[in-house]
Amino acid sequence: MNVALDAQLISEEAGYRSAGVSTYSAELVRALGALALTEQHGGSPTWEFSAYLHVNHFEAPGVRLFRSPKLLERPAMRILWEQTRLPLHLRRQRANLVHGLVNVLPLAAPCPGVVTVHDLSFVRLPHTLPPVKRVYLTALCRASVKQAAQIIAVSRQTADDLQRYFLTPADRINVIYNGVSTRFRLYPSTETEAFRQQNVASSRYLFYLGTLEPRKNLALLLRAFARWRAHCDPADREVKLVLAGGKGWWYAEIFRIVQELGLADVVHFPGFVSQDALPLWYASAEIFVYPSLFEGFGLPVLEAMASGTPVICSRAPGVQEVAGDAAVTFDPHEEDELVAALHQVMSQPELRQALRRRGLARAAHFSWQRCAQETCGVYLRAAVNL
Repeated sequence: MNVALDAQLISEEAGYRSAGVSTYSAELVRALGALALTEQHGGSPTWEFSAYLHVNHFEAPGVRLFRSPKLLERPAMRILWEQTRLPLHLRRQRANLVHGLVNVLPLAAPCPGVVTVHDLSFVRLPHTLPPVKRVYLTALCRASVKQAAQIIAVSRQTADDLQRYFLTPADRINVIYNGVSTRFRLYPSTETEAFRQQNVASSRYLFYLGTLEPRKNLALLLRAFARWRAHCDPADREVKLVLAGGKGWWYAEIFRIVQELGLADVVHFPGFVSQDALPLWYASAEIFVYPSLFEGFGLPVLEAMASGTPVICSRAPGVQEVAGDAAVTFDPHEEDELVAALHQVMSQPELRQALRRRGLARAAHFSWQRCAQETCGVYLRAAVNL
């Protein structure tokens, strides 16, 4: 089967566009290529994959890469290309199937389509997005889901939302969880200590990773951190809070709150963190804290668990679905609960050890190889149904 992958949201930009959906796209494309190569070596080449992307340095053995002009970094140009030029490419390449990796399909495609929907935050939390982005995502995602032969939802949360908001039939929805890269692992204490001193100028820090935007609920985290710090054990007052990630939209409020709370000396903003540096940021942290109001899939929680870092996260359904019983959780609207969680985990070394063990065990159930295999199963169902 000749499958074309719309991977235009793979990004090499040092900013928020290189976050979750870029990771999903890149890891899945590589895992599909590895699967195709394995089958070829077995003597029965079943899958042929081609990917359309605009980045220069990405490689995926086993996948034919079509590199588009760099101008497709610009959202308006990418949208225009997906809906006009991509269908022509698919016809010339005689694609049997096209997979839109992030919420959208080329609506004029000459072949059946599969679309991965990551979340419906633009429907559930419209006030957290710029109006133009919200309108585009809602219209194109709704139309793509309606047209798709099969749909991949990255969590049960997203599957339920598709049925509730888009009235999507359950028999066309397939829940396939993201994987976690083997790059996220335990590191020797000497290496993590050196990393902390070099990058945070402290031997201890709490870590958050994600786009700096309203949906991530960082205002609540900052207020809770300030309250915890005011009453913590004196030995814990050296602990810093690291808020890593690219600037999204309406981020200025986060910096204002830091100043207002007098936290400028203890809150560190390293900005966008590269994929190469990210594993040590997780592994060197005392605790990973993820207060998000809403997620389709809490990938940073999974990466932190795979790194052996204790996790405190919100009970937003997409986050809770990933964390299971391997994290201390709190209501994302209740500041008091987060303050209590910080006191609980920071004051109990035995609890931190238990969270490490449970997190490592839970993360072991997620892999990009499994994600690719299950995705190929969806391709087969899409082909059979048409």
